[in-house]
Amino acid sequence: MAYYSYYIYKLIIKLKACVLFISFSLILGIGFAFAQNQNEIKLAGEYLIKGEKKKAVELYRELSKNESNLPFIHNPYLETMLDLGMFDDAEVYLKKISKKDADNLLYQLDAGFVYVRMGNLAKADKHFKNLISENKADVHRTKLMSDYLTSKSLITYAIQCLTESREFLGNPFMFCLELATLYRLQGQREKMVQEYLTYVTQNSGNIQYVKNVMQALLTKPEDLESLEKLLYEKVQQQPEFDVYSDLLIWVTMQQKNFHAAFIQARAYDKRYKKEGEKSMEVARVALDNDDYNEALKIYQYVIREFPSSPNFLLARLGLMHTHEARLRNSYPVNLDSVRTLIVNYQKFISQYPENNNSIDAARNEALLYANYLDEKDSAVHILNNLISNPRSSPTLRARAKLDLGDIYLLLNQPWESSLLYSQVEKTQKENQIGYDAKLKNAKLSYYKGDFKLAQEHLDILKEATTREISNDALDLSMLIKENIGFDTLGLALKEYSAIELLLYQNKTDEALQRISDLKQGKVNSEPVSNQTILDDVYWLEANIRMKRGEFQESIALLDKIVKDFGDDVLADDAYFLQAEIYERQLGNKEKAKEIYREFLNKYPGSVHAADARKRFRELRGDFDQKNP
Repeated sequence: MAYYSYYIYKLIIKLKACVLFISFSLILGIGFAFAQNQNEIKLAGEYLIKGEKKKAVELYRELSKNESNLPFIHNPYLETMLDLGMFDDAEVYLKKISKKDADNLLYQLDAGFVYVRMGNLAKADKHFKNLISENKADVHRTKLMSDYLTSKSLITYAIQCLTESREFLGNPFMFCLELATLYRLQGQREKMVQEYLTYVTQNSGNIQYVKNVMQALLTKPEDLESLEKLLYEKVQQQPEFDVYSDLLIWVTMQQKNFHAAFIQARAYDKRYKKEGEKSMEVARVALDNDDYNEALKIYQYVIREFPSSPNFLLARLGLMHTHEARLRNSYPVNLDSVRTLIVNYQKFISQYPENNNSIDAARNEALLYANYLDEKDSAVHILNNLISNPRSSPTLRARAKLDLGDIYLLLNQPWESSLLYSQVEKTQKENQIGYDAKLKNAKLSYYKGDFKLAQEHLDILKEATTREISNDALDLSMLIKENIGFDTLGLALKEYSAIELLLYQNKTDEALQRISDLKQGKVNSEPVSNQTILDDVYWLEANIRMKRGEFQESIALLDKIVKDFGDDVLADDAYFLQAEIYERQLGNKEKAKEIYREFLNKYPGSVHAADARKRFRELRGDFDQKNP
C-alpha cells in the first residue's frame, strides 16, 4: 500500500512539472509572438515615414489577420489604403472587422469617411445622416461622433450631429461651447456669438470666460458693432438676464464709446440696485483711456445719486484723480490748478481721516508737491508718514517706497533710490509692484549708463505677465540693443540716457541744449554717431516741446519722424501724437479728424488704431447724443 502511495506521489510531481513546462512554453510563445508583432508594427510605421506606402499596407494587411493587432494598426492601415486609392479594399476590411464588433461607432464612422474619400458624397451624406439620427438620444455617442467628424474636417456634419441631439433631447443649452467652436471654424461669427450668449445665460459665472473669448476673437470693428446690435435686442427681449446688459456695457467699452457704456451702466445699476457699481467700472476704464470728460460726468453722477453708498467716497476720490490726470495732460501744466487740487485732497483727508481712501489721497498729494511744485521736502514728509502708518496696507506702503525712491532720484541721490526699489522688489516678488520696482531699478542702471546690468533686469521683466510692464521692458531693451549693436561703446546712448535723467529731474533747459548737440552728432564737442538713435532724439524733444506748450515745434519734430523714419517703430506713435495735439491742445478738430482718418489707413495694425477710430468717430459726430 505504501508502495502505491509513493508511486502516486511521484506521478503527481511529474504531472505538475509537465503543466509548468507547458505553461512556461506558452508564455514564451505568446511573448515571442507579441514581440514579433510589435516589431512588424514598428516596421510598417517606418515604411510610412519613408513614403513606402505599398510596403506598409501589405504588412498591415498581414497584421490585421490577428484581431489583437487592430488597436495598434487600424487608423494608419485605413488611412494608407485611402491614400493609395484602395477604396474597395478599405470597404472589405471595414465590413470584416465590423462583423466582430457591430456596435463599434468608430468603424461605422470610418465607413462614411471612406465614401467621402472615394467621392461618393451622396452615399456618405445618407450614411452620416442615418448615424446621426440613430444616435441622437445618446449624448456620449453624439459627442464622440462630433469629435470624429471635426477631426476629419467634416464640420457641417459635426454641427448637425450636435444640433439634432440638442433638439431631440429638448435642451437648448447643450453643446454651446462645442458648437461655438465649430461655427468659428466655419466662419459663421453670428452663430458663434449666439452660442456663447446662450452659454452665458446658464450661469452668470461664465461671463468672464465669454468676455475673454470674444475679446480674442472679435477683433474687427464691424464684429463688435454687430455684437452690440445683437445685445441691444437681447436686453430688450429678455431683460431678466442681467448678463446681456453686462455684456452690452462691456462691448461698448471695448469700442471706447464710454458715453454709451455709461447710459447702459446707469440703467443696469438702477434695475439691479447696484448703487453705482457698474457706473464706477465704466468711469475707471474711461479714465484709463484718457476720456476725462466722461469719467468726470460719471463720478459726479455717482456722488449726486448715491451719497450713502460705499461708492460715494470712491467717486469723490475718482473725481480728483480725473482732474489730476487731465491736469497732467494739459500743456503747459497750470500750477494754480495743481495747488487747487492739493487743497481738495487735503479737504478730503480732513473730512475722512479714519477712512483708508484718505491714505491714497495723501499719496497723490505728495506726488503733486514733488513733481509740479518742487516742494520735495513736503512730499518726503508725507510719504514717510504713510510708510510708518500702521493703517497703510502692504501694497500702499510698497507704492509709497517706490514714490520716495523716485523723489530721491529727483534729488540726485540714486543710491537711496536703488535701496528703496530693491526693498520693494524683494518683498513684493511675482506681482505688479515687484515688477514696477525691478523696472525702476533697470531704468536706474540705464540712466547711469550701465546698460549690461539694465539688460539683465529687462530680460527678466520681458517675461512678466503684466503686459504694460513687459512692453516697457521690451521697449527699453530694444533701445539698448539697437544702439549698442552699432556703437559698442554706447556713446550716443549714454548721452541720450543722461538727457532722459535730466528731464526726469526737471532740468529741461540743460536737456534741450544737450539734445541740440546730439542732433548734430556731438557729445561734449566730440563727434559721435547718432544715426540709430536720431528718431528717439526727435521723439524726446517733441514731447518736451509739447509739455512746454510749444505745439508747432512739437508737430514739426513729429512730422520729421513720420517722413524720415516712416518704417521705424516710432512712426505710428508720432503720427498719432500729432493728431492728439491738434485735437486736444490746439482745438483744430478738422485737422485732427483728417490725421486720424489717414492714420487708420497707414497704420491699421497699430496699438493706437482703436483710439484713433474712436476719436475719428467722435469728431465726425457719431456719438452726438443728449448727455445722460
